[in-house]
Amino acid sequence: MAERGLPGLAAARLWATAAGRFPYLATGLFGAEVVAAPGSGTVSVDQSWRLRADPELTAGWTAAELGSVLVHHVCHLLRSHGERAQAAGVAAHDARRWVRAADAEINDDLIPAGLDLPGRPVLPADLGAPDGLLAEQYFEASTTDRSAENNDLAAAGDWLDCGSGADGVPRPDDGPPALPAWQADLLRRQVAQDVIAHAKQAGNVPGGLLRWAEEILNPKVNWRKVLAAELRRAVAEVSGAVDYSYRRPSRRAAVAGNVVLPALRRPVPDVAVVCDTSGSMTEDLLAAALAEVEGLLRALGMARQVRVLACDYAAGPARRVSSARQIELVGGGGTDMGAGIAAAVALRPRPAITVVLTDGYTPWPAAAPKGTRVVIGLLGAGAPDAPAWARAVRVDPA
Repeated sequence: MAERGLPGLAAARLWATAAGRFPYLATGLFGAEVVAAPGSGTVSVDQSWRLRADPELTAGWTAAELGSVLVHHVCHLLRSHGERAQAAGVAAHDARRWVRAADAEINDDLIPAGLDLPGRPVLPADLGAPDGLLAEQYFEASTTDRSAENNDLAAAGDWLDCGSGADGVPRPDDGPPALPAWQADLLRRQVAQDVIAHAKQAGNVPGGLLRWAEEILNPKVNWRKVLAAELRRAVAEVSGAVDYSYRRPSRRAAVAGNVVLPALRRPVPDVAVVCDTSGSMTEDLLAAALAEVEGLLRALGMARQVRVLACDYAAGPARRVSSARQIELVGGGGTDMGAGIAAAVALRPRPAITVVLTDGYTPWPAAAPKGTRVVIGLLGAGAPDAPAWARAVRVDPA
């Protein structure tokens, strides 16, 4: 983006992207729109990659200091501190404490690498925490005594309004989005690729930044949370559906005379679990996944509604179980999870939710089965993709 009323911006970017400093952050530094904000008294970023700086404040800074502030604020955006603050439930009254925690996450990595911030930047030791943690961990570890925190501000990290890009709290002057979310994601991925490429060539990328880049390009998803969310969503959709039934008379029947009125019923969903028992499956992996499903269904109060089918190229008989230890994993031949899903659909009563646990090396039906929602747990990091009509979760107990 072009310089807009901020003297020294070009020199600051040149300092930041010079060899031996942070050349791998160049895409992010030039991707952020930098504008002058006279009278604001701060340097801040919003979640749309717009950076505002007060020229009067930055006029007394060297190119190294302004360049370091640019790197610091771009790291807020790269590490999605605003979005993470919202996910952590950070409110306006806790924004100061969150920003100090986010600053510590950045500074413990980049200060030793040559970042030259004006004043005394916040480090993990100022929060009574060790290096190498995330902002969420520093936030929890930091004191909640705000009077003590205010007394400490002069010592480390004089708090400036770093903006919604750092704490997730919207500001009146944020304005319309300067950069769409999908473009911001592309920027992050490009910077992550540059970080990893530079680490392979020069080997002088800070460890925390390298871990961030690897996580962006190869994210490690908490499959337990994802599987729990998918099961809860499926259960909520089914149990939340209500329909009329003549099996029980309506409470309003007394005023209807000879007219028989149906009553509303809320179904309690049955769940079928289809377990892949082909030769490519390991007992440890399948047992771990079964234990997770059992625990989730118990948490939902549905343990008695579970029927389990073992399936390789054909499905075995369904059994109601109250514990994963009661499941007999027989099989070991070829694989056809379509046969297991068909057997689950044929059960009476038909299961509202069918959970399939497999390594993914199986043919799938061309379309979703009728009358049941399918959640597929793909066991192991190398499992092939599930069909688009199912909800899929990659399960890696390791």
